[in-house]
Amino acid sequence: MHQDLVIIKLGGNALLDLSATFFQQLHALKAAGHKIILLHGGGAMISDLSTQLNLPIKKVAGIRVTDEATLKVTKMVLLGHMQPLLAQKLSQAGFSVTCQNAAMNHLLTGEFLDFETYGYVGTITQANHEALLNFDSDILILAPLALTPDGHWLNVNADQAACNLAAMLQVKQLYLLTDVAGVLNQGQVLPSLNQKEALALCQKEVITAGMQPKIKAAFQAKHAGVQHVFITNTLQASGTSIQ
Repeated sequence: MHQDLVIIKLGGNALLDLSATFFQQLHALKAAGHKIILLHGGGAMISDLSTQLNLPIKKVAGIRVTDEATLKVTKMVLLGHMQPLLAQKLSQAGFSVTCQNAAMNHLLTGEFLDFETYGYVGTITQANHEALLNFDSDILILAPLALTPDGHWLNVNADQAACNLAAMLQVKQLYLLTDVAGVLNQGQVLPSLNQKEALALCQKEVITAGMQPKIKAAFQAKHAGVQHVFITNTLQASGTSIQ
């Protein structure tokens, strides 16, 4: 169990509007001796650019269907815009940062999820532990992209990617930051959620399609040995703790 490593998944929308409080919370983690892997999304901007380029936007069960053109847009947004922007903001806030991607040193290896249904979408099956556990900076920035063993790029759901990594690296704490304060039921944040409760809420459509991949990935991480998995909109509050 790597207790000093924290993985934080940051949604694309949140990335564009990082608050002073967020940076304070990162500094508090650093002061407590933690190193941080920050895995960022970029879904809204991928959709915006796809629309500008007249590319179809299709999601199945909350997962973006990714053809070759959409994959190029995804790589462009994540590696060409989001990652440098995040590195700039973190550097300005006083952190040393390292940006890496799947093409470097077999960092993130994946396999297709279901090519017929999703196209170039995958899951992470292997990770370069040495590179991911022994980076020299305060924060390692990663995009949710993987490469198959024969060199195909894969778009990976950012929540799934963060949960895969947390399980593989056996970190103690995983935060899935989103734009709501946690999993909501009738407008109230559920402080904790077990799998039976989650299934019932999905069947009642209280947990909607957009949240379902996040919930599914969170339980996978929990069952794989990650001690603390939180769905929240701030590092200050635990939001919904996955049980």
